[in-house]
Amino acid sequence: MQKNLIYIFADQWNKNAIGFEDSQVKTPHMDAFAKKSKVFDNAISTYPLCSPHRASLLTGKYPYSLGLWTNCKIGLDEVVMLKPQEITIGDVLKGEGFQTAYIGKWHLDASEKNFQTHPESGAKHWDAYTPPGERRHGFDFWFSYGAMDDHLSPHYWRDNSKQIIKHGWSPEVETDVAIEFLEQRNTDKAFCLFLSWNPPHPPYDQVPPKYKAKYDEIQIPDNVPETLKQDPEFIETLREYYGAISGLDEQFGRLMDYLETSGLMENSVIVLSADHGDMLGAQGLMGKNIWYEESINIPLMICDQNVAPGPTDILFSSEDHMPTLLELLQVQAPACVEGKSFATRLIDNSSLLVEEDDEKLIMMIPGMPDMVDAYRRRGYNNKAFGWRGLRMKDKTYVVDNGTRPGAIQKRYLYDLLQDPLQKKPIELDRKDPIAKQMDQKLQVYLNKTNDPFILDQVEWR
Repeated sequence: MQKNLIYIFADQWNKNAIGFEDSQVKTPHMDAFAKKSKVFDNAISTYPLCSPHRASLLTGKYPYSLGLWTNCKIGLDEVVMLKPQEITIGDVLKGEGFQTAYIGKWHLDASEKNFQTHPESGAKHWDAYTPPGERRHGFDFWFSYGAMDDHLSPHYWRDNSKQIIKHGWSPEVETDVAIEFLEQRNTDKAFCLFLSWNPPHPPYDQVPPKYKAKYDEIQIPDNVPETLKQDPEFIETLREYYGAISGLDEQFGRLMDYLETSGLMENSVIVLSADHGDMLGAQGLMGKNIWYEESINIPLMICDQNVAPGPTDILFSSEDHMPTLLELLQVQAPACVEGKSFATRLIDNSSLLVEEDDEKLIMMIPGMPDMVDAYRRRGYNNKAFGWRGLRMKDKTYVVDNGTRPGAIQKRYLYDLLQDPLQKKPIELDRKDPIAKQMDQKLQVYLNKTNDPFILDQVEWR
């Protein structure tokens, strides 16, 4: 019998903000799921930003190869979107006869297209109505939106441009719809269900009070600077963030209960993950788009009857999800895939058939319209800026060209074993033997993806 795929992921979820990671966050359902799953210690978001990771996850290709050098949004002088000609896991599984469903945040379509061709949809700013057809990339059941951060009064589109407004917390609404899809599906066919929750993505305060109330007493993590530990606003944000994750745990529990009672657990590959993390006060920062572990290292659990539960230290990146999941489903991945399948390693940890990478690419490109304009007015390509790096099991190497014209290129090496909080970066000269060795490895990835980032640029004027 053909297995099903259920892929659940949250937006901006810090890997450490879950109970079994020795955290104060209360997630009993996720903790129980982890005991049945392969739990990844080194699951890396190649580009810790919504659209680039999502596109890479679905296609098995590097973000820059897809043209996803920033989020899908307005204000740019070019259209950034997941192009219709790209092949996603939805396209592949639909072609294999699967029933396909996508529920929740999409954030892979061009906002401008909606304003021009579907003004009646009500899509505004970064949001996007994606009409039925090729831009839905093989997902037939659709209950989704582009990019909307109203967790308590969310809106969606289904089979046409009429906006559906719901009054309730978005993860609960979306979990209801996911269960509805499962109840109404054709039980004679396999299915692929993607469920994309927006929380704990900001605004942090849009969380039902009952979840936040679980954290009236809270312990500030060690990686947060003393100044923030005394900041009432930050402490409140932490309560809200943790509360949102406890809320997700409740919805996850509802879904797992349905899968258990319906007998779907045994014949399904079930994934729980995130698109990127949140600094959550570490290094004095909030948000993502930076090379620190809190931003790039994401939760990832894969539950499958053929995969022995337990931890794994496999280096696993955004582009590895699609080929790995397809192989677990015994479906051939398309030739255009750039990532690697680790299904054989997950099923047989002693297998030597899959050679593990020594490092994984990580990256960020300045993408806000004002930054892009600042570069281009000076005749520069903004895509040659930002930072690129390599994440290894025990180290992180970063070359930073900065996010504003005039920045001086810098190189940082972090020892993740000796300095897990990344407080003591080693700044390297580009002529240093270690820097030269790392640059050679990094250049391979830049060449592979046609990335214009320049490794030997000393100063941009």
